[in-house]
Amino acid sequence: MTDKTDIGFFSSSIGLGHATRDIAIAQHFDGILAKFVTGNGAAKLFSEYGFSVNDSYVPPKFKIKNGSLQKSLKWLFAYYQYYKECIGIAKEFVKNEKPKVIVSDEDFASLTVAQQNKIPSILITDILETRFTKGIGAVIEKKMNQSMKNIIQNCSVVIMPEFGQDQDNIKMVGPIVRATKHSRDELREKFSFSRKTITLSVGGTDAGMFLIEKTIDVFSKLNLDADLVVVSGPSLKIDTQNVRNLGFVNNLHEIIYASDLVISLAGKSTIDESKAYGTPGIFIPIKNHFEQEDNARQIGYQYEDVFHLDTLIPRKLESCRTSVETNGASRAYEIIKKYLT
Repeated sequence: MTDKTDIGFFSSSIGLGHATRDIAIAQHFDGILAKFVTGNGAAKLFSEYGFSVNDSYVPPKFKIKNGSLQKSLKWLFAYYQYYKECIGIAKEFVKNEKPKVIVSDEDFASLTVAQQNKIPSILITDILETRFTKGIGAVIEKKMNQSMKNIIQNCSVVIMPEFGQDQDNIKMVGPIVRATKHSRDELREKFSFSRKTITLSVGGTDAGMFLIEKTIDVFSKLNLDADLVVVSGPSLKIDTQNVRNLGFVNNLHEIIYASDLVISLAGKSTIDESKAYGTPGIFIPIKNHFEQEDNARQIGYQYEDVFHLDTLIPRKLESCRTSVETNGASRAYEIIKKYLT
């Protein structure tokens, strides 16, 4: 090894939202050597941005039926096994790379290893506990949440992409989104968006197939002077004859900016990019997925709105653009940088 690693950056590989906000932060790493550990589409995204990435993580998939999360307790047990595998990966990384700091975006295995090795540990998260299960499963999950709480309390600092007051070791920095150097008109020309454009995005997993099918069906029946563009991500192969499918993209934030409406699952990063660029959005959560349901509820949506797309789409397509100022990425970078000196 010739160059000493400054930051071991472990990014959850469940979806692409963690990777997109981590890239927003890492683009400030001038002169800082960071090596990323993740997997699936997230690894592909980091690689396309030119970062050094270890494609090691293979997380358990959510089982979704008719837009609803199924067998959450079984998934929780699978996730615990995955966590133990990630512990081994993190130990090997620390042994070989000897990073000065461990930064984790909701990857608790790397935080555990960092704290065992007395390496400064920084957590990026928008949740402080999980609520996937009910009944007997909730008892098991409660114990896992207590372990997670202990890890959080032992972190050097916790960065939350939310507005609010700092508390203890938790620093609120506001939404963390990727920046663009282009104007909206430049991007519309780049993407050949000549009419009003609706972008349908479902992230990095196959969990959003229900939303793709429902949106395409509704759009085909609406008489709109608009185009529908689908960003199906790395995990879905879809046959779309009447819409434009972009598949996997590494610049969804720019596509959102250029669009007139975004329809998506209720992942926080996509919601934040929609707010930052002022693009109206319809955000449908996976049913029984507590995090997505919370995200959606905060902006006035719920799972049942998937059955109201025929009225929501025309109305939201005519909404005014209102952007939210944020410098969450630079603020997060400044916090991380302090632990490298």
